[in-house]
Order: sequence, then C-alpha cells, then structure tokens
Amino acid sequence: MKKVLITGCNGQLGRALNELLRDSDVEIINTDVAELDICDLDQVRRLLTERHPDTIINCAAHTAVDKCETDAENAQKINGLGPKNLATVAKEIDAQMVQVSTDYVFSGDADTPYTEEDAPCPQSVYGSTKLEGEQAVASILDRYYIVRTAWLYGDGNNFVKTMLRLAETRDKITVVNDQYGSPTSAMELARMILHIVDSGEYGIYHGTCEGIASWYEFACKIFALAGVDINVVPVTTEEYPASVAKRPAYSVLENKKLNSQGSYRMKHWEDALKEYLAN
Repeated sequence: MKKVLITGCNGQLGRALNELLRDSDVEIINTDVAELDICDLDQVRRLLTERHPDTIINCAAHTAVDKCETDAENAQKINGLGPKNLATVAKEIDAQMVQVSTDYVFSGDADTPYTEEDAPCPQSVYGSTKLEGEQAVASILDRYYIVRTAWLYGDGNNFVKTMLRLAETRDKITVVNDQYGSPTSAMELARMILHIVDSGEYGIYHGTCEGIASWYEFACKIFALAGVDINVVPVTTEEYPASVAKRPAYSVLENKKLNSQGSYRMKHWEDALKEYLAN
C-alpha cells in the first residue's frame, strides 16, 4: 500500500483514514468530487493512470438514504457506476481496491447477525445501488476487498452529534427502539481497513464494532458518557415520523471473516464510543 488513493476523502471514513496514515510512509492521494468524478470513466482513467496508486479505497457514495429513493438515477451513478469505473481502471493499472459497502444490502428481516455468506436482499434504492457497486467490483477484479459497515459515525454529521445538538435545546427526545445494529466508529473502521488491505486475504468482509444496540440504547449511552441529563423516550418505528426509504429492523453484521483470521478484532461499540467522545 505504498501509494493509496482515497475517494470521498472529506467524508467521515476518508478523514479517519487520513488521520491514521498522516505519519506513515504511505503517499496519500486525496480526492473528493471536486478532484474526481468517479462517474466519469475518462476522468477516472486519466487521474489514476497519471498517479498510479497501488491501492484505491472508495469511500465516495450517495449515502442520503431517503434522497436516494427520489434521486435514483444519481444514486445508481455514484453507488453503482462509480465503483465499476474505479475497478475497471484499477485492473488496467494493476491496483487493488477497497469498496466500502453497507448493511442495507440485506433485507433487515433476520433475527441473527448477517455473515458474509448470507444472500443480499436490498429493500431500498440505496441498498440496491450499493449492491450493484459490490457486484461490479467483484466481477472485474480479483484483488478486491468489499467492506460492509453500518451505523457509522466520525468527523462529520452523524447520529452522535445530532443527539448532542438536540439535547442543547430540548428536555425530551424520542428515539426508535425496535431497529437494531452495531454503532461503528469511523476510526475503528479505518483501522480495520488498513489492517486487512495488505493481507492478500481478498473478498467480502463485514466491518462493524462488536455488540448490538437499538437506536434508543445507542442514544442513552451517548448521553450517559457525555454527562447529559435528558429524558430519552423509546418509540416504535411505526410511531416515528415516516421515512421515505425502508429502514432495516435488524442490520447486525457479524465480522465472521475478520474474526476467523484472528489477527484483528473490532472494539466493542461502547468502547469505541468512549474513545470518540474523549477525542
């Protein structure tokens, strides 16, 4: 990984990767939409051929889940066509690629954690376009890592910051208590990606912090660790204002492939949250 190109470098994961690589001997090539439109194959080919990275980490995505439903064409371009373009040129320049994906590729109807072997069944435009990106990368490249994550928070807009911001002006907050996942720190995900990226153990990985929580339990822990006294009221998905895209009721991912290798284990979500709030 002597020379790494990061797309979506201004997002939460892109920033975490930069923080970890800053003092290393890796040459970082940072791009966001202003520097590289991944939907434009000619532009991708021109930049990647010129800079010739050894590793491409694609953090660029259309992640506004509800907006994807009404902006399906754009979602397909960014989440489906973009990874295909990057993989096409990665093959031409003999680079390996990390494609960051999501729990939304699954239906969310399970009651046990999803492993890498479980069949995807997306229920939203966001999920289906992210799956399209996965499939494009896997069909073009041999040297790829697909890393599915969930409930990500880091340096940027996220659930943790939203909760703390709302608490500044309210004495009561309602939070959904029947959707379950694994809150995941962008810094932990970045550590995991950098751990596997030179392993040569290619394929699909799940990368979430260990443990399970509902959004309500996540919110309660945020306020407890931040020392904020506020009334958090649990509600059902049906009671909560309707969202455009269907949310997975159960989107817990098991890090089966990572844990079976035994050399790295993601932090428990509560420990990762403590680290995030401390920083």
